[in-house]
Amino acid sequence: MTSKVQIFGKNMEVTDNIHDYVSDKAENLDRYLKRIDSTRVDLAYVKSARDAADRQVAQITVQGPRILLRTEERADDILAAFDTAYNKMKRQIERYKGKNERGRGDGRSAAEVAPDTFSNDEIEDEEMNIARSKKFTVYPMLVEEAYEQMQLLEHDNFFIFYNGDTNAINVLYRRRDGSYGLIEPEIA
Repeated sequence: MTSKVQIFGKNMEVTDNIHDYVSDKAENLDRYLKRIDSTRVDLAYVKSARDAADRQVAQITVQGPRILLRTEERADDILAAFDTAYNKMKRQIERYKGKNERGRGDGRSAAEVAPDTFSNDEIEDEEMNIARSKKFTVYPMLVEEAYEQMQLLEHDNFFIFYNGDTNAINVLYRRRDGSYGLIEPEIA
């Protein structure tokens, strides 16, 4: 199955040549991981970059059930930036497969561990100005798996996940001294 590939350009024109090259290579990522549903490629020209060699930016985001991987690379040529990001994505997929195809150990699938629904209480405040809202699916994972996912996504500050051990939403965050903290909220 060939995954769906979306290509977006920012501050640059995505020519047919670039589009064909990028889509042909990006479609082949499902060779390395069969569970890929969609692949998003963002190509950008960043005029304000300090170094001219960092002005062309290629970002690849791969999504599937229980997986979200992202790479970003910069170069002086957009195709070189894409090729570097593509190779980095292949390495990330191999790393992900090596760490996550061991299984849960108890024989249960993630669907069996996850609760059926979550209730969202909406907060209404006329003075609050929400600049951006984001929804995402959470899957049960251990703290170690959350740390690995945090590294794979290159999230430096925090990562929100559903802790399979405690059956609660937790936040893993990086502290100023370089160590990590875990927030385990309790309902009063």
